[in-house]
Amino acid sequence: MAKMWKGRFTKTATQSANEFNASITFDKRMYAQDIEGSCAHAKMLAKQGILTADEAEAITSALNEIRKDIEDGKIEFTIEGEDIHMNIETVLTERIGDIGKKLHTARSRNDQVAVDFRLYMRNEIDSITELLEILKRTLVGIAEKNQDTVMPGYTHLQRAQPVTLAHYMMAYFNMFSRDSERFRDCRRRTNRLPLGSGALAGTTYSTDRDFLAEELGFDEICPNSIDAVSDRDFALEFLSDASICMMHLSRFCEELILWNSTEFGFIEMDDSFATGSSIMPQKKNPDMAELIRGKAGRVYGDMIALFTIMKSLPLAYNKDMQEDKPPCFDAADTLKACISIFTEMISTVTFNRETMRSAVKYGFMNATDAADYLVRKGIPFRDCHEIIGKLVLYCINENTAIEDVPLEKLREFSDKFDGDIYENITPEACIRAKKSSGSTSFDSVKKQLAAAEKQEV
Repeated sequence: MAKMWKGRFTKTATQSANEFNASITFDKRMYAQDIEGSCAHAKMLAKQGILTADEAEAITSALNEIRKDIEDGKIEFTIEGEDIHMNIETVLTERIGDIGKKLHTARSRNDQVAVDFRLYMRNEIDSITELLEILKRTLVGIAEKNQDTVMPGYTHLQRAQPVTLAHYMMAYFNMFSRDSERFRDCRRRTNRLPLGSGALAGTTYSTDRDFLAEELGFDEICPNSIDAVSDRDFALEFLSDASICMMHLSRFCEELILWNSTEFGFIEMDDSFATGSSIMPQKKNPDMAELIRGKAGRVYGDMIALFTIMKSLPLAYNKDMQEDKPPCFDAADTLKACISIFTEMISTVTFNRETMRSAVKYGFMNATDAADYLVRKGIPFRDCHEIIGKLVLYCINENTAIEDVPLEKLREFSDKFDGDIYENITPEACIRAKKSSGSTSFDSVKKQLAAAEKQEV
């Protein structure tokens, strides 16, 4: 296949150079976006009188046929064609002759690939935000069913204070809500049109970039032609957002892995999302959760790869930027797969409510509430902290719980203890007593759930 840029060259590229230079192996997935952008470009050229209406119609009709043939597996892309843009243009020219050669008027592959990439990533962002909304609704559903499920809350992976499982689920709901916000915000910056910028300096033709933006669904045009073809901030931002989202999934999976262990016993993973051992018959391994946790590192690697590619590039376009797409494609594929499998997995988890509640009794998780009880009796908090600290030490030595210490013994630590102490330090009382907005109290969680139902999708 003759290169479209062959005019200036006296030698043809070697096979090894062709293979090394080509990006068709990965950018072929942007065929639909490339055709969409080319159709809009042809219409704009006709609108501006640069092409005739018949020429534009011939081009767009042929491009739509090419798209169908690609989807039907009738077109085979070649390494010699280098990339998706030149492969499609070659097929177009073979089918309609010289008219096809006119399509590239007033554009460069630099702005062509930039618009293809933005269109593709815009679609990926939309898919991801849709998957996140399904996950968030799943978490809300679990929370609604577990508003009375008491469990230990942790700091430093040490039992800290009693909370509800609903409150726990809503913590992750909020993380994924922020992820949705970040992706929607990223979409706004992605949705700016670079097409019409040419190679870097613009074009001598009287084009209409606002028409192109409207035709392709972009909110606005990139205002500087050099920046338009060299900007990959939107891709870096996407990878950053994807990495944060994967971190949230990884944290959640780590908790599920711990809770699924015999040592915790808080949950039971469904058989359909676990695997067995090749040697140990009794094993049931939470492999889906572990894989998600592991794939977070893969997405982090994608992010670092593109930051490293971009960090020293002079303006404007450089061939290095051909390597921008594999990290984004891989991160998007990985994130979508992880959100989907996680949503399925968490929806099938069995929560062992009695085990969770039993775990609250041990670990002195009502110690803070016992201190608050004494505060209400008029003792300064720091003194209360010391009193309860000594009480906890006594309980450790006696292998007992605060609520099991007789009132007479409690009064040895403070004469402010009365019989009502016991009703104030049950797990439910500790939860109910929280008054601050956003707390684990039953009323607060109801408000969180109500707000989640109203949250804009």
